[in-house]
Amino acid sequence: MSLSRIVELIAPSGYPPDQAAVERAIARLRVAGHEVRNEAATARRYQRFGGTDGERAEDINRLADPAHALPDIVLALRGGYGAVRLLDALDYDGLRRRLTGQPVALVGHSDFTAIQLALLARAGLPSFSGPMLAMHFGAEVPSAFTMDHFWRAMNGPTLTLEFAVPQAQTADVSGTLWGGNLSTIVSLVGTRYLPDVEGGILFIEDTNEQPFRIERMIYQLQRSGVLARQRALVLGDFSGIRAFDYDNGYDLSAMIEHIRSVVNIPVVTGLPFGHCADLITLPVGGTAHLVARPDGFRLSVSSYPHLRDTDTR
Repeated sequence: MSLSRIVELIAPSGYPPDQAAVERAIARLRVAGHEVRNEAATARRYQRFGGTDGERAEDINRLADPAHALPDIVLALRGGYGAVRLLDALDYDGLRRRLTGQPVALVGHSDFTAIQLALLARAGLPSFSGPMLAMHFGAEVPSAFTMDHFWRAMNGPTLTLEFAVPQAQTADVSGTLWGGNLSTIVSLVGTRYLPDVEGGILFIEDTNEQPFRIERMIYQLQRSGVLARQRALVLGDFSGIRAFDYDNGYDLSAMIEHIRSVVNIPVVTGLPFGHCADLITLPVGGTAHLVARPDGFRLSVSSYPHLRDTDTR
């Protein structure tokens, strides 16, 4: 990556259990020529969180302050839990005024989904579901796949992803791309923080959830009317599933087959996104076109903020 970027760290959820990973990540960003701000957030501890609720909300609300110089990238430290505690405290009007139309990328996933969807619902602000500081930038050996896809999403006005994953259903649909962590999305159903997306393309992922729990959450999205308003459901990575004798053949594949009989939209599988080392970066709130065929699928996205193409230093 040749251009120097300003990366501002936020800790909206948990604190990092591996401080060495944080130090590796910050060192790598600086060696690559990027400026790293708010490093102090990585050292905060309050119970199981990366600081008090007030401190963590201020990480984000600071972006609404005209006196605060905007960074290029706002990067979440890690996931875990805690973002939902901040939703009532965010300055949505101020963030909308300050960030609308600005080339600022807010990046994270997992628990950060709550903030991403709240910003989309309350302020109309897009963001990026992508790698986080500790797990990905701080990995002992960072994934070249993840880093390549991250910088591609940051630096270009359009993004096209193609995957040779066989599909049981075909699709050719367009709409707003949105989604993230499934359990977090479901926790927002019935609140003002879940975007009312009509004709969207919803992507989901989760970790350490058994197939029956995943199915139950998808039923919640179906029965609450969320899926009825979408044009496609795209399944990402569901890591941490364990096989039990009691399941008697009911695995992730069986669950997906059943879900296809329940929802009335195409279900696309194999999106490399979630709690995994190799993941893509997706613009939440961008305009997408999804084409799925028996031999694979293509996802093209536009109309999202990308970084300026000149050096910011």
